[in-house]
Amino acid sequence: MALLIRRASHSDLDDLAPLFDAYRQFYHKPADLALARRFLEERLSRNESVIFLALADPTPGARALGFTQLYHTFCSTVAAPIIVLYDLFVTPGGRQHGVGRALMEAAHRYAREADVQRVVLSTAHDNLKAQALYESLGYQLDTAFRVYELPLR
Repeated sequence: MALLIRRASHSDLDDLAPLFDAYRQFYHKPADLALARRFLEERLSRNESVIFLALADPTPGARALGFTQLYHTFCSTVAAPIIVLYDLFVTPGGRQHGVGRALMEAAHRYAREADVQRVVLSTAHDNLKAQALYESLGYQLDTAFRVYELPLR
């Protein structure tokens, strides 16, 4: 399968929104294509995230197979910028074809060019396939810290 990974822009929202909606559904959120599109459009408009899009081939109108979304932030303990790889999603038809790995590698190239200290990510405890991919790329499981959240709405 020919594969093109490129940085997404506003012109990609029609391809990205259904992928992002499917990603949210994977994590047990209700389908809401309008919400998915609005969220991505805001991130891109405000330059708050970097999104890489995987396409089935390099021709116009190519089928979108997946995406990853990155957020720039900081790590106080190392006093340096880092990137949070918050979202990674590959369509069922794109799985087992190296799409996730290619998206991760694009994220890593971007992070090196941005000269950040590290890339961090989290995933569900039962997302074993993603965990295997991350570990094969050199990610290490953090066993020192627990993650807590405080829902406000």
